[in-house]
Amino acid sequence: MLALVVDAAVLDGAAAETGIGSTPWYWWVIGFGGQLVFASRFWVQWLASERAKKSVMPISFWWLSISGGLLSLCYAIYREDPVFIMGQVTGSVIYARNLMLIRESRRREATA
Repeated sequence: MLALVVDAAVLDGAAAETGIGSTPWYWWVIGFGGQLVFASRFWVQWLASERAKKSVMPISFWWLSISGGLLSLCYAIYREDPVFIMGQVTGSVIYARNLMLIRESRRREATA
């Protein structure tokens, strides 16, 4: 059965559009770059927690989160992957909201 599906995709030319060779190199850079930036936030959070000797969430965690999430979202849109798109949109909204809350908190502290 799988062979029939694969053969049908090849006949339609769909397989050529979804293969590794059909993706321009810069989309690979954006996709892997987004994942690298996104993953680096865990290293930043871990190091900040180790330095403080308690669990902390530095603002750079949120900036890396939104930067990596938006790069990954660009790649997901290019790949037309609705599951990946939904995940990145949802995450990016949460990261943006956390940055807004931090900004509001700092404003309140500055005026207090």
